[in-house]
Amino acid sequence: MKYLASLLVLPLALAGCSKEGGTPSSPASPVAAVAAPAGQDWTQTAARTAEGTLIGNPNAPIKLVEYGSRLCPTCGALARESFGPLMDNYVKSGKVNFEYREFLVHGAPDLPPALLGNCTDVTAFFPILEQMYQAQEGFNTKLQATPPAVQQQLQTAKPVDAIRIMAEQMGLIDFAKQRGIPEAKARACLADMTQIDRWTKQTQDKSADGTVSGTPTLILNGKKVEAVTWGQLEPLLKAAGA
Repeated sequence: MKYLASLLVLPLALAGCSKEGGTPSSPASPVAAVAAPAGQDWTQTAARTAEGTLIGNPNAPIKLVEYGSRLCPTCGALARESFGPLMDNYVKSGKVNFEYREFLVHGAPDLPPALLGNCTDVTAFFPILEQMYQAQEGFNTKLQATPPAVQQQLQTAKPVDAIRIMAEQMGLIDFAKQRGIPEAKARACLADMTQIDRWTKQTQDKSADGTVSGTPTLILNGKKVEAVTWGQLEPLLKAAGA
């Protein structure tokens, strides 16, 4: 809980979360496709990492990382246009792997979707992430419509109670239940202080060291790239040899 206090600052306004896009770097030599193990598909291969969750060939020569917020409209727009082609054309080939890392750009309101998005088996992480971005507008609309009395309640609530109240306001517990997460498990995940501290500390550390100044922040083979749309990102993947 020691990392959480600075994030529990309301009202529930969603801060800007986009950055300007950039241009492709000099092209690299094309890399070869890598076959998945027999009977498997790289888009069905996922693993937890120290900072997030990775999908695809763990030894892929091209590594794409996103620091994202599940409530960030720019992240949502990127996800909705990129998920299909990224998985079908780049991750499935074994050339590219993709790691998603939580970044609480809006502070405390980002915690409920992050906690519930990680409250599942690793194989369901990316499908639920994609579905959260599909449903994002509804979550944000409900959050912005939080009644004044509930906002006042949030000001004095204990941290775990504030997270639960925001989750209920956004309809996230019902969203989780519809995807096979029992309500008792969802509520336990929302109160998991180990995870709460993990994502809060990650946000504070990556902000303090300059890694992330807004979301989405994309890192390609260890270098930050200025791209916030699929039209900006795909040329960078191709330039890296994908």
